[in-house]
Amino acid sequence: MKKIAFIVASLVMGLSAVAQTDDPVIMKINGKSITRSAFEYSFNKNNSDGVIDKKTVEEYVPLFVNFKLKVAEAESQHLDTLTSIRKELDGYKEQMVLPTLVDSAFIEREARRTYENTASRFAGQDLLTASHILVLMRQDATEAQQAAAKAKIDSIYGVLKAVPQGQLAERFAALAKEVSDDKGSASRGGALGQFGKGMMIPDFEQAAFALKVGEMSAPVKSTVGYHLIYMTDRHPFEPYEFHREAILRFLDQRGVQEASASAYLDSVSRERGITRGELVDELLEKMQAVDDDLRNLTLEYYDGTMMYEVSKKDVWDKVQADAVGQEAYFKAHQKDYAWDSPRFCGVVVHAKDKKVLAEAKRLVKGVPEENWVKTLTTALNNDSVRMVRVERGIFKQGDNAYVDNLVFKQKKELKPRTDFPVTDVIGTRAKAPRTYKDVHGLVVSDYQNEMELQWVEGLRKKFPWEVYEDVVKTVNKH
Repeated sequence: MKKIAFIVASLVMGLSAVAQTDDPVIMKINGKSITRSAFEYSFNKNNSDGVIDKKTVEEYVPLFVNFKLKVAEAESQHLDTLTSIRKELDGYKEQMVLPTLVDSAFIEREARRTYENTASRFAGQDLLTASHILVLMRQDATEAQQAAAKAKIDSIYGVLKAVPQGQLAERFAALAKEVSDDKGSASRGGALGQFGKGMMIPDFEQAAFALKVGEMSAPVKSTVGYHLIYMTDRHPFEPYEFHREAILRFLDQRGVQEASASAYLDSVSRERGITRGELVDELLEKMQAVDDDLRNLTLEYYDGTMMYEVSKKDVWDKVQADAVGQEAYFKAHQKDYAWDSPRFCGVVVHAKDKKVLAEAKRLVKGVPEENWVKTLTTALNNDSVRMVRVERGIFKQGDNAYVDNLVFKQKKELKPRTDFPVTDVIGTRAKAPRTYKDVHGLVVSDYQNEMELQWVEGLRKKFPWEVYEDVVKTVNKH
């Protein structure tokens, strides 16, 4: 906590020590002044190396004005007060603040608590590293099956008992690979890895803890069969310092730093009698006072969220839902959507046999084309039996081999599908789009662009705005 308090105090001191720089206002949008540095941040970021469509400062100014006008419109509609938007913005601000509030004392306490919880599970018992050979035996095994399992484990035990102690580990691993019914460990020579108290079935565990390093057990019966156990290593659970770095890595992967900062926010907000959000706002404001990039980044996120929400509400969603407008736009600009070659509009049907194909053609009669796939798959397929496979689209020559053969008469050699050997097409060959639905994606995009242009023109008339050209000329030149 002391470290955090020092960081916050330093931010406050830094605020008073920040030199006042010359940062003139480059424009005003709906009464809000926008500084040259804020404009430069956006301009330079959007015209950095790798950007394909770079703009000059003069070209970027109107785009930036339009962006800020959309933000002004969002604020005039109070979209920034909506619960969903506030939650998103507050979450972003917390993500900016939390990394500066990491409490090392909190993390150390969590690490020790994790160690103590783990150690308590082992109840002071050693950690064991062992291997085993298993002869599987079902709990409902017949007397004959039980006798066979016992005879097999005794035979393996007899072989291993005759092995010299210095060769036992190697021979045990080799036999485990050959005969153990625990295939998971068998591939590793029977190795089970490290385990402690309470991690194995009771009969196995009791026998394992009775062994010394290098010892092998006699056959041990458990709920899953017969085991032979070889003890590779055993030692007490190591002290905290031995495991500390591994525990810290484990906690870090699970967000302990964020948890420590979150606990700090909760603690301080309770002490001061303010909300967590108010504390975050206060800390972020102090951080922004000494970090121009952070201030610009936070503003960029806010503005971007506002622009997205108001554009979606006032333009994008309306265009998507406006089928009448889409159709009218298509008719007014139909020549813009001309095809350079004919298309096939419809479906390719792969069927189990000719009878199914005939039924498919009957089913779509009188049904709108956009519903053909659903009609056919609902009627002819179910969870266990699939009678058809259907591909719908607008295909030009070269898009689909079956369409090329059946519609464009290219006579390509096709291997019949083994699952659906009979194929035909249902639809129309067209020289140009029949309706706006044939070029729906393009129409929606173009119609949306036109509606957005009209919307922005309205915003330019609705809100006062002014650009100071003398300051524009100094961008990146001071």
